[in-house]
Order: sequence, then C-alpha cells, then structure tokens
Amino acid sequence: MEYNHILRQSLGFFPTPLIELTRLSKELAGPKIFMKRDDNTGLALGGNKTRKLEFIIGDALAKGADTIMTAGAAQSNHCRQTAAAAASLGLECHLVLGGEEPEQVSGNLLLDKIFGCHIHWAGVNRKGEDIPQIVEQLTKAGKNVYVVPYGGSSELGALAFVEAFKELELQRESINETFTHIVFASSSGGTQAGLMLGNKIFNSPYQIVGINIDKGETDKVPFDQYTVALANSTAKLINTDYKFSESDLMLNSDYVGEGYGVVGKLENEAIEMMAQTEGILLDPVYTGRAMGGLIDMIRTGQIKKTDRVLFWHTGGAPALFAYSSDLDVTQKR
Repeated sequence: MEYNHILRQSLGFFPTPLIELTRLSKELAGPKIFMKRDDNTGLALGGNKTRKLEFIIGDALAKGADTIMTAGAAQSNHCRQTAAAAASLGLECHLVLGGEEPEQVSGNLLLDKIFGCHIHWAGVNRKGEDIPQIVEQLTKAGKNVYVVPYGGSSELGALAFVEAFKELELQRESINETFTHIVFASSSGGTQAGLMLGNKIFNSPYQIVGINIDKGETDKVPFDQYTVALANSTAKLINTDYKFSESDLMLNSDYVGEGYGVVGKLENEAIEMMAQTEGILLDPVYTGRAMGGLIDMIRTGQIKKTDRVLFWHTGGAPALFAYSSDLDVTQKR
C-alpha cells in the first residue's frame, strides 16, 4: 500500500475500543458478538465519519480551502461531524440539508447550529443536488470552497476504513480472537468499500456484511454498483491491483423497511435490547437498523451460534432526541 503522501488531519481519538457483548449474546442465545466502538471517536459526540474526515479535511487544507461544504439529511451524523471538524480548524462550514427548517431544533441539527455552520435547506434534495449553485455563489464572494462528498464516501473516505481495518486487526490479535463476520450500517458506500479493500489487503477471511439503510441511489448509480466502483478506485489510489465485482459485495437489503429514517419495530427492539443488555446507545436510522438486521440474522440462523461476529458501531446517538416520538420506550425488558 502506498499512501504516506496523503495528508491526514488529526480529528478523533484512535484506536476506538473493541469490546465483547456478552450479555447481548446471552440474550440472543447466539454467537460471540464483539463491537467496534466508533461512537467513541470523540469529535462532536463521536461517529465513524471522523475517520473519513481526517483524510478528507487533510486534502482540503492541502488545497488551501477556507470553506467546507457538504450535504445530508436534517439529522445527518456526517454533517454534524463535518461542522465540528470545520469549527475546530477555523474553517467556514456550509451544510445543505434535506427538508425544511423546523420550528424547533434538536439532535444533530441542534449541534450543527451550536458549531456555527451555515445551513441551506434543500427540500427533497438531501444528497447535495443543490451544492453546485451554492458553491458558485460562495466562490464569487471570494471563498475557496472544498466540497466533502455525501457521507464522506470518496476514495479518501474509503481509505480511512482501510486504516480502520488495520487498527481492528491489531486489536484482534492482541486478544487472540477471530471473526467470521463484520456487520455494519451501509448507506453511502465508503465504509463498506474500505472494509472490503482492507479485508483483501490483510488476507482476512471475514464476511463483510453491510446492512443497507437506504433504498436510493448514490450519484445516480445503483448503490451496489457505486460501492464496488469505489472499492476499485480506492485500490487504484493506493497502487494495489485488487479488483472487485458485484459478486464480492455482501449488501443485505432485507431490513430497509419503509425507507431511510423511518423507524419501526426492528429499530425499536434493537435500540432497547442494546441499551438494556449492554448500556450502549444505538441511533434510530443507522445502527438501530443494522443491529436489528444482525439480531434477525442470528434468530433465523443466517449467522450461527458457532460464528464470531463483529458489529461496527458507526455512532449517531444524538439523533435519538430528534426521533423521540418514534421510539417505544414504555417497556422494560
């Protein structure tokens, strides 16, 4: 691998903890379950996007940017961490958020405002469709704008998860464990592409299983095709000759439900079970859905009791407050 020339801006606390979820495993009468705690990356209450931003913001600084722009849903974890990264470095930040400005703010949106970023409401366009015209306006005003891709999912963002895979391998070796599966929320493709590439580079036997969170497309390309293409372009970036095809992609779309950000029984049970067995908070959009998928895969025998599973916690707990009306918190297990 050749990427020592790629600049990286320190933003988070690494390595993040690797823990075993013994009580959850007992509750499910299932396999050994481990968790990679990227909810503890430190930046703006944590999350996996901090890893991507270290490489992406490093590139922005190298190009002399004074303004950072990205896009997402109103409760985007990626946008919240981008806003915090910009604030910590004295950069102006603009967020292009889907929907309309609410009368009251909470969750990630509240934090966006605390970090002092500029928010542009984009209606149905939550994936950055309105960015070009806003960049044009800011450029005319003398700003040097760097656009962070949706979800931080670019070759630099995926590269961050090659590094994360290396971090995980060192931790795994230190506790003399092994895994059969790595399961995580997959939404914009960068995390999955990076883990797929890391799995190849380190010649690991893990099944890299993304739980699909969204029904949509990325950059007008079907999500599975986009993720495979990103894995290939990231491999090229670091001068490796690994090639991926759609047959290499393990993307489980069985748990998308009613769509992005629509919280149902699956997410509610997963959030409740994790909180009441391990004292760990999941979020209602990403990790709640992904953990719900993992729980179902264990119950239905897709993941066997003899397996050893790593769940990659990508963060997002601030969104719990914004989705409070959709959460069933009336029952104790």
